[in-house]
Amino acid sequence: MKKFENSKTNSFKIPPVHKILNLPVAQQLIDKYGHLIVVNAVRDILSKYRNNQKKKSYNNKIISYNDIIKLLKVRVSSETKDTLIPIFNLSGIILHSNFGRALLPKIALNKTVDVLRSNYNLEYDVQTGKRSDRENHIEKKLCSLIGAEAVTIVNNNAAAVMLILNTLARRKEVLISRGELIEIGGSFRLPDIMKSSDCILREIGTTNRTNLNDYEDAVKSKTGLIFKAYSSNFTISGYTKIVDEKDLVDLSQKTNLPFVIDLGSGSIIDLSKMGFKFESTPYDKLKLGVDLVTFSGDKLMGGPQCGIIAGRSDLIKKINKNAMKRAMRCDKYTIAALYSVLKIYQNPMKAINEIPTLRFLTRTKDEIREQAERIYNKIEPLFREQIKVRIVNCFSQMGSGALPNLSIPSVGIAFKHSDKKKNGLFPIKFAEKLRKLPTPIIGRINDSSLVLDLRCLEKETDLIRQLQSLKNR
Repeated sequence: MKKFENSKTNSFKIPPVHKILNLPVAQQLIDKYGHLIVVNAVRDILSKYRNNQKKKSYNNKIISYNDIIKLLKVRVSSETKDTLIPIFNLSGIILHSNFGRALLPKIALNKTVDVLRSNYNLEYDVQTGKRSDRENHIEKKLCSLIGAEAVTIVNNNAAAVMLILNTLARRKEVLISRGELIEIGGSFRLPDIMKSSDCILREIGTTNRTNLNDYEDAVKSKTGLIFKAYSSNFTISGYTKIVDEKDLVDLSQKTNLPFVIDLGSGSIIDLSKMGFKFESTPYDKLKLGVDLVTFSGDKLMGGPQCGIIAGRSDLIKKINKNAMKRAMRCDKYTIAALYSVLKIYQNPMKAINEIPTLRFLTRTKDEIREQAERIYNKIEPLFREQIKVRIVNCFSQMGSGALPNLSIPSVGIAFKHSDKKKNGLFPIKFAEKLRKLPTPIIGRINDSSLVLDLRCLEKETDLIRQLQSLKNR
């Protein structure tokens, strides 16, 4: 292709945008991706070339049509590339915040699709012909499951906490133990949430020990409520003391101050019945006399992202009247998905099989090992020359701040370079290679190996196909 004529004025080397757009290749890109993306890409390419010409270090290379077309193809491809793609979560973390946490059960997916493509009675009472509340579809089911007088939902648990604080303790003090001033993912800190809620944080006790009299001494006329946050993403051990929640219930009733507990993860079934350490449920707390509890819908519950507030009906009514509730309300997708998940929970044994989070959590080590052996037999011969492939024991975690002390026995497939001298950077490079596959495979590096924990793997055949494709790369 011809180059643009040289000139004392560098700008004369740059063709007008319309001439480039009239080139056959540019026209093909416009037909496929649209005029706006292509014209913006051309302008950006020419602008960068013009700026480079002004630099003394630039070699004053004359750009050609061919150069521009090559850059244009790369730029348009980058602009239109799908950035939201499926992955294989073989990290061993069931509820991985970076991967979207809980997977929805099929019934919830189907219901959500139906609601998206059809008109539904989201806020319409078919019997009376009048407007209704979108939360009516989930309130009775959820109240029945957790023993609450009333519930309301917002877009996530941080919003639930903020809404309660802003409604019940605005411009008042909130009593909380220093050992519960938690930070959740993304550097969101509870003190910051309280500040944004227009509350006054009143720290009591110490990091490791808090007594009942610390709460009693802190209660003043400007106190708004008593707050407890579960340390679901860390533990404090050793010389520690926390106040029994029954004592805090008694204190709240004595002082007429609401007692609120942020459970965070919030399993709505007793996990101890599945062989795991007992985890407090919203039902347990409300039965104890706690006024309000908050928890996430997309953690141990295994539903869509939302924050659930449950407890006293009079307090829920006040919360629903707060103008912030409108800004935090859940959309129809969340309502549809949560509605379906709650229907599953009405039969707890059905929930264990149908809700992916619970299904992953309860998979036996023997079951996972059988799967590992099938995969190993298919892929080991492909890697034998340079990579040592082994079936290994490993431990999974719940993730997202849920059950932080729980290590779940699991089985994985480990990849290690056959030559020990070359194994130093091998796990990092191999992990990068797996991330570049059409469906990226995400594992974890452990003991100089890349380990693929199979606890969350259900598309076994697809994984084998991806690993086999490495042979040709």
